[in-house]
Amino acid sequence: MTRPIEFSLFDTSMGFCGIAWGWKGILCVQLPETNGVEKTRARLMRLFPQSNEAPPPVHVHEAIVRITALLSGQHDNLQDIALDMSGVPAFHQKVYRITRAIPPGQTLTYGQIASQLGEPGAARAVGQALGRNPFAPVVPCHRVLAAGKHFGGFSASGGVASKIRLLQIEGAQCVAGAVAQQNLFDTDTVSK
Repeated sequence: MTRPIEFSLFDTSMGFCGIAWGWKGILCVQLPETNGVEKTRARLMRLFPQSNEAPPPVHVHEAIVRITALLSGQHDNLQDIALDMSGVPAFHQKVYRITRAIPPGQTLTYGQIASQLGEPGAARAVGQALGRNPFAPVVPCHRVLAAGKHFGGFSASGGVASKIRLLQIEGAQCVAGAVAQQNLFDTDTVSK
């Protein structure tokens, strides 16, 4: 008999995030939806329709504390948080492993990750894998930029504005000029 999937919502400096877990580890970390806690809850319930909202067990609570601290500006690479990647394609797992090794405040490009994979022509495939990342910010896809260190896309709610905000929280050098050019809280003005 398998244990049910459970989820919990937690408040952060960016808004209410969500986290879902099963018996093998964390299945999903959901960054905040722009329209609030109910939208975050609804998205988790769409992703895991048979799930139940529940208080987190100790290991998930510890992950929540660390994610919350990261989103408040404390540097933590979160690399030791157990993720259940049993439903994640092998190529995506390789991309996520490299992405998890990027320290807070630093960035790589899609092309650099492709090169580290030994597949220098796979930058687009890397971007597609990160666009389907169910573990942000534990798998910190916001730390991966397009060629020329452009921000590229971001599939979380808020799009590129959320990506820039996460990088700003971490003190990444690449956002210095972008902050002056964009209103980070007006997600309607930033293309995804």
